[in-house]
Amino acid sequence: MEWIPHADKFEEYLEVSEYINHNHIKIVYLMNYFMETIVKDQNEGKAMDFLDPEIEYASRVFRFVRDEISHSNDAGRRELCLRASEVLDKRTGLCFGKSHLLCALLRAAGIPAGLGYQYLRLDENNDESPLILHGLTMVYFTSLGKWIRLDARGNKPGVDAQFSIDEEKLAFPVRPGLGETDLPFIFPRPDLGVIGKLMLCKTAQEAMANLPDRIAGKC
Repeated sequence: MEWIPHADKFEEYLEVSEYINHNHIKIVYLMNYFMETIVKDQNEGKAMDFLDPEIEYASRVFRFVRDEISHSNDAGRRELCLRASEVLDKRTGLCFGKSHLLCALLRAAGIPAGLGYQYLRLDENNDESPLILHGLTMVYFTSLGKWIRLDARGNKPGVDAQFSIDEEKLAFPVRPGLGETDLPFIFPRPDLGVIGKLMLCKTAQEAMANLPDRIAGKC
């Protein structure tokens, strides 16, 4: 798929914003921790998954958000966390909040990152269930010269999202025959249609019952 940047300038994929607030002290601290750990591992001759330190860093923070930040619905958490720093502080978020945190951790390290969305069936076992939006993170690696999509939603039985720079390994590959779609847009900030609907909800459970089902195309 050909990706379509939804920004006036590329620098927007590095900017601080309300929900991707990577200037927050806790996000900066965590970024520095991962960076220092990579340098330490290199100095000690430990094996790396990737030679490029940017990609190695991205793979580590991806696994952190995927595995250490619970998906609120899976974990039965009530908090509806949308701002990256809040997702980190509470250690929970829906797919949208987790995508914001991963985006923030990437930008904190100077790696361009944005947000992407999929249209998916609400109930994967019911072909006629409503189409809703699912949030992803997109990252640009200079060494590869391309955008990569990542899904830090969190794994569970039947869901196995992985970090990959070659073949995508998302939580929910789309099924076009059922109307599911990968949207090609790369947003520098949450789409207004998505964040607007989520902000009307007070808990994660309320958000799950009223998931965003259309983008506004504006951010």
